[in-house]
Amino acid sequence: MTGRGLSHRQFPNLYPEALKMEFIHTSIPDVILIKPKVFSDQRGFFMETYQAKEFAEAGIMGDFVQDNHSGSYQGTLRGLHYQIRQAQGKLVRVIAGEIFDATVDLRRSSPTFGQWVGNYLSADNKHLLWVPAGFAHGFYVLSEWAEVIYKTTDFYAPQWERTLLWNDPAIGVKWPLIEGQPLLISPKDAQGKILDEAETYE
Repeated sequence: MTGRGLSHRQFPNLYPEALKMEFIHTSIPDVILIKPKVFSDQRGFFMETYQAKEFAEAGIMGDFVQDNHSGSYQGTLRGLHYQIRQAQGKLVRVIAGEIFDATVDLRRSSPTFGQWVGNYLSADNKHLLWVPAGFAHGFYVLSEWAEVIYKTTDFYAPQWERTLLWNDPAIGVKWPLIEGQPLLISPKDAQGKILDEAETYE
């Protein structure tokens, strides 16, 4: 690499082991928090955000077919979204600001069905989150502005898109809502289905 990254010549002891990411299984084991190795100097930083072999070794399989990018103001809540067919696995990261990310298991055969896990993702911590197919996913924006990018394992299919109600008490996601900040949510998301009425996976 030239200009902005690290090279083997500059950092001969970093390759290959030192570039390995850390894969952390959350309280719902199939949802994985990923901590990339970040190397910084006076110019800035370098990190790998995806490496097929490492992801496969961590049990994250499948090809990514689409990249999405959203920008949202503070107080925005997006979700909880899923596709009942053409279910998407998502690799999520934040490149500006900070979000609280929430993931709900909608697989009825799973021992964690109906449970949720939350993670703080930010441009500062540079963490990534793997959300497998079979989960509803959403996030709440904590910073003044946040930009989220994510890869998906299947294409967007609006005819199969479903929304789980963000504040269904049966699920009980503990959103860190900012006091005095109006909730910015789309009409569709505000009218999501509660778990008892939602379409779910086998």
